[in-house]
Amino acid sequence: MQAQRELAGLLDQLNTVIVGKSAQVRDCVACLLAGGHLLIEDVPGVGKTTLAHALARSFGLQFSRVQFTADLMPSDLSGVSVYDRGKEGFVFHPGPVFAQVLLADEINRASPKTQSALLEAMEEHQVSVEGETRPLPDPFFVIATQNPQDQLGTFPLPESQLDRFLMRISLGYPDRAAERELLRGQDRRQMVASLRGTLSPASLAALQAQVQQVHVADKLLDYVQDLVAATRSGRWFLQGLSPRASLAVLRVAKAQALLDGRDYAGPDDVQAILPQTIAHRLVPVGQAGRGPVEQVLAMLEAVPLP
Repeated sequence: MQAQRELAGLLDQLNTVIVGKSAQVRDCVACLLAGGHLLIEDVPGVGKTTLAHALARSFGLQFSRVQFTADLMPSDLSGVSVYDRGKEGFVFHPGPVFAQVLLADEINRASPKTQSALLEAMEEHQVSVEGETRPLPDPFFVIATQNPQDQLGTFPLPESQLDRFLMRISLGYPDRAAERELLRGQDRRQMVASLRGTLSPASLAALQAQVQQVHVADKLLDYVQDLVAATRSGRWFLQGLSPRASLAVLRVAKAQALLDGRDYAGPDDVQAILPQTIAHRLVPVGQAGRGPVEQVLAMLEAVPLP
């Protein structure tokens, strides 16, 4: 019961800042409960950075923000060693990646070299600087925002890095009622600045442990495997999902079940999170004429339920 109260309070607080996007907010919370990194992709001005800030503050975690630009260097993220005359040696100055939540704003405006600097951090929760491996804080999340790839000054994220994001969501434009509330309401930046942490690192760790304990029946595992096999059939996508992606689907489905107050996951949980969890890892076949999300939805209709 305590977990449900904590999660309900967390969602309520986030929905006061990001109005009219309760489904997307829920997906973000599920992603972080599952221990994964989050990619928010959309056009400028729809609230990507505001949502990322609100998530970091609401989860009660230490966070830092980096504005990714074309001239950003890998050392700007990881840190550098500077000679200290008083200590007669080099002293390491950690970069912004040494935070529990790294807000990577407009990640696809940085060069591929800088983007790749995040790979080790996202996968291993550590960075190698000047021949020494340094662990990152626990927990460690990357919440990245990204502009559409057809916009000027963007570099597409490599497939290997996209695969490290557990989920990718898109906010989209608000409906008329939500936009009216934005126009008449308080400034969102002021609201984010006044947010309090509804969770502590200890309570977050406890919730993540509960996610791992959510029961998954063999029939549901069959369903997940059927969906993964469909992506590998060549009918829908050029290349199928990896085992890492299969595990990702299961983790987020468990988190979705916990948000619903259940200790078991079902097919509805898998269907609710599947496009956000796998679409960014897949390329539709050429003759489909649909984007990856639409293709995932079409595949969902074709794969029978258990």
